[in-house]
Amino acid sequence: MALISNILFPVDFSPAGIAMAPYVKRAALLAGARVSLIHVFDAASYNGFELYLRAAPEIAEEHEMIARNRLDDFLQREFPAAECPRILVAGDAAMQIAQTARNGFDLIVMPTHSGFFRRMLLGSTTAKVLNDADCLVLTSMHSETIHPRPLEHREWLCAIDLGHDSERVLRLAHRAAMEEQANLSIIHAIQSEDAILPAQLDLEEQVQSVERKEAHERIADLQKRVGSNAPVRIAVGPVKEALLEAAESSDADVLIMGRSPQSGALGRLRDLTYTMIRDSPFPVLSV
Repeated sequence: MALISNILFPVDFSPAGIAMAPYVKRAALLAGARVSLIHVFDAASYNGFELYLRAAPEIAEEHEMIARNRLDDFLQREFPAAECPRILVAGDAAMQIAQTARNGFDLIVMPTHSGFFRRMLLGSTTAKVLNDADCLVLTSMHSETIHPRPLEHREWLCAIDLGHDSERVLRLAHRAAMEEQANLSIIHAIQSEDAILPAQLDLEEQVQSVERKEAHERIADLQKRVGSNAPVRIAVGPVKEALLEAAESSDADVLIMGRSPQSGALGRLRDLTYTMIRDSPFPVLSV
């Protein structure tokens, strides 16, 4: 069975959603997947003047009808309603998206913010979906200003930390790359003792440290268990900066990295994962 056969595409009728549509459509074609559009509306988004004129249930019914009509007409050219189901629900956007995705969806695709604001936060809905969703989540750069490289490029990068969850992440990345005939590479960061040193890539002419040698051996063992034979790059420096520099210097079109498999009180979205998703130079597939 294919890894991705059903894609959930949340839409809010914004320019970002419109700009993201071609990317979602191309991803679906490459994966042979079906796309469903979901819109979450706020049934209680009425003001005092509306309540003065009509009863709350009547207002909510009208808002639902308006949302339904907009959703049915939205992106018809890219996603014809006859082929791409429309899902309309009321309530908290992130909660409803994550809950709906549990009904047979393999992937959620969402854009992030742009510019300085994007560097500050992803947006509450996207962050909550990343934390709550059980399936894969693909977050792209803000598509109004930067168009993601077409997925046909098929150069994928997988970041692993050699923690207890690394095998799950690499196994999924290897499987996805095999299905899509993509070239997979691995990056791993070693924390530098001197935090002020710039990040350095693992060049052949450099003398390998004990930490590098150990990391290479552990990654080789991990790849053997997974059945992968991907080239490995070791970055040295402050972990966040080292990973971002290594990612920026690569020629990839997708960065694959793990979220915690448990939500719980601390949430799936750890600080490092959040930073990479927020600041990555290309789309991030978080697993």
